[in-house]
Amino acid sequence: MASPVYPASMADQTRADFIIDVLSREFGELMAVDPTAFRRKFRKMAATPFAFYRGSASLFYADLTGAYRDDRFLTDRTSRVWIHGDLHAENFGTYMNSSGQLVFNVNDFDEAYVGPFSWDLKRFSASLALIGYGKALSDDAITALVTTFAQAYLTELRAIAKGGDDAIGSITLDNADGVLRRVLQEARLNTRVDLLAGQTTVDDYERRFSLGDGVYEVDEDTAKLVTAAFQDYLQTLPSQGEGAHTGIKDIKLRKGVGIGSAGLPSYNLLLEGHTQALENDVIIYMKQAQVPAVARWVDDEQVKGYFKHQGHRTAESQRALQAHADPWLGYTELNGVGQLVAEVSPYANDLDWSDVNEPEELSGVVADLGRAVARMHSVADDESSHDLVDFSTEEAIVAEVDKDEPGFVALLVDFAHRYGDQAREDHQDFVDVFRNGRLPGLE
Repeated sequence: MASPVYPASMADQTRADFIIDVLSREFGELMAVDPTAFRRKFRKMAATPFAFYRGSASLFYADLTGAYRDDRFLTDRTSRVWIHGDLHAENFGTYMNSSGQLVFNVNDFDEAYVGPFSWDLKRFSASLALIGYGKALSDDAITALVTTFAQAYLTELRAIAKGGDDAIGSITLDNADGVLRRVLQEARLNTRVDLLAGQTTVDDYERRFSLGDGVYEVDEDTAKLVTAAFQDYLQTLPSQGEGAHTGIKDIKLRKGVGIGSAGLPSYNLLLEGHTQALENDVIIYMKQAQVPAVARWVDDEQVKGYFKHQGHRTAESQRALQAHADPWLGYTELNGVGQLVAEVSPYANDLDWSDVNEPEELSGVVADLGRAVARMHSVADDESSHDLVDFSTEEAIVAEVDKDEPGFVALLVDFAHRYGDQAREDHQDFVDVFRNGRLPGLE
């Protein structure tokens, strides 16, 4: 495990100065390129403690390897698990897998890497504390939710390790109930026609992207570069199959996409469908990938050297962590910079926590999420197609946690409360430094 790269003098800083330093080191280069995008990002982060927590993974890992460090359950193997890297409560939703089945699972793998398994669980547990506090739940109710998550995670992981029928597996319409079944059913109602209608127009019998907020034309030279990068991307797909959509009809630049993508250029490509009918057209995105926050804190040359670039890392991580991933998932380079490429899917439907409020209902959802995380951690190991993690992750984690399961659950509960409190205080400090112009590079 790498030591923090921040100078020792940080111990003498105020917390506000520490936040400024961490965010400046993490985002400084991108802020210099596009300060407007980061002002937008930071205003979104200022809205709520949870929004701040979502956008400040770099601060979380600086703390996790410093003042909040606890390695009791980490060994050489449990510190070398393929993890999500930004596992908070709003990174779950639906997708259509390569088998044509709707699945509810973890999503958004931009921060995925190989590192300690407990870092995912701690990040999720603290996000539960923030959501619970925002819903005015008592500390006891929050403790119960984190405990439910931890126990569901461990139960599923043990079942997977034993290879028995007790493992739930993927959450689909066949086995989901309650809130998650509703999320899947709502995703099922979505159509490609509706997605195309929202992002494109038909003019002179041909479909093109609509211009609007955050959508811009590209010049001829850029279009040629993106087209060449697209051709290279096609070679990274596991299988194109028959009737592959490879004809580009239009390209547009997208800006201001999400809290985590500030300052990163993204291109949307409209592809000819497998027939001449306009409703079969497909939208994919080509997005500049970034160094994951967790990578700065993991000192493993084999992991670092495994990836060609950050686009390759992101695509390979998603394939490793998500069984039957998006068939359009791949990677390429544009101007020498790694890009992630995937479909803009009409079947993506995020879990909306505003619809889940009472402890009993929350408990059912959290248990399902615990099982989903266990499934994710167990997929990317010696039985997968890659060779980066060459042992059974579920067996390694279970063997370590079984030495003191109550202690492990208590660790997550304690961390959730402590870091939830810390994140709320940090949010206020962040708002103060941002509104008073103390974040450099945003002029």
